[in-house]
Amino acid sequence: MPKADILICGVGGQGTILAGKIIAAVGLAENLEVKTAETHGMAQRGGSVITHVRLGEKVYSPLIPPGDAGFLLSFEQLEALRWLPFLSPTGTAIVNTQVLEPLPVLTGQAAYPEGILEEIKSKVRRLIAVDALALEPVRRNPRTVNTLLLGILASLLPFPRESWEQALVQLIPPKHLPINEQSFAAGWELAASKG
Repeated sequence: MPKADILICGVGGQGTILAGKIIAAVGLAENLEVKTAETHGMAQRGGSVITHVRLGEKVYSPLIPPGDAGFLLSFEQLEALRWLPFLSPTGTAIVNTQVLEPLPVLTGQAAYPEGILEEIKSKVRRLIAVDALALEPVRRNPRTVNTLLLGILASLLPFPRESWEQALVQLIPPKHLPINEQSFAAGWELAASKG
């Protein structure tokens, strides 16, 4: 039976919670036990948001212990570094290279760290870093970063592509579905091209 512990991180408004719901829907469609948990750093957009998704034959807790996540799916690079301790030493980090400066940086109380991707790369077995905003169709609709990153993740998990596509249909409003399906497909193909 497949098992997957996935930690999703980003900031408010990036679609991290929706991404968690889509992964959970796929797990349920594959007859797995699914547990999820969400943590919101701030109620408004811009605060840190973390979603734990655990799939398996038997899942006892919704929270992934530090060092146990098989995948870290990060929508912003500083958030990836912040939550990296949850990733297993044999895990894969999928990181959108976008920079969204947190409040202390915006107010001048702190500087945005340099060399984040290099630091992450030195600590993980595999890093897939992608500038999602530079890719089609995300350039046409930046709100589909989440589905592009999901496409990358989906290609690495042992679930059929059809289950993912059905979850998109189930959870994304019809008027936004075509562009999200295109972004998901772009992510899937990008991961396939990277081997």
